[in-house]
Amino acid sequence: MNSKNLSQLVVATLDDMKGQSISCINVSKLTSITDYMVIVTGTSSTHCKALADFVLKSVKDAGQKVNGMEGRLQSEWVLVDLGDVVVHVMVAPMRALYNLEELWNFSTSAEKEAESGNPEF
Repeated sequence: MNSKNLSQLVVATLDDMKGQSISCINVSKLTSITDYMVIVTGTSSTHCKALADFVLKSVKDAGQKVNGMEGRLQSEWVLVDLGDVVVHVMVAPMRALYNLEELWNFSTSAEKEAESGNPEF
């Protein structure tokens, strides 16, 4: 399964489990660590734990490898590492605090400005 199909499987699983504000960001041109970042909000730490668990089950059922999971015990921010796809499952306050989408949007904007020869920094 390629990284795009894997990210689509993850997004579908999160949507089925009522994950909120699902974002899937292609970061393949920005980093060599992963191809896609999927960010989702859970309604509570229990919901975040369930979302992460169902992503693991869905990916394993599809015959794909899971590299690891971090943060499951606290469950305010659970990271699921699938290699080419990294999933961030966060409660709303944590997602607002770290604002990962803006971090990657800044990277994309800075890259475009650097290519045009007109950086704003």
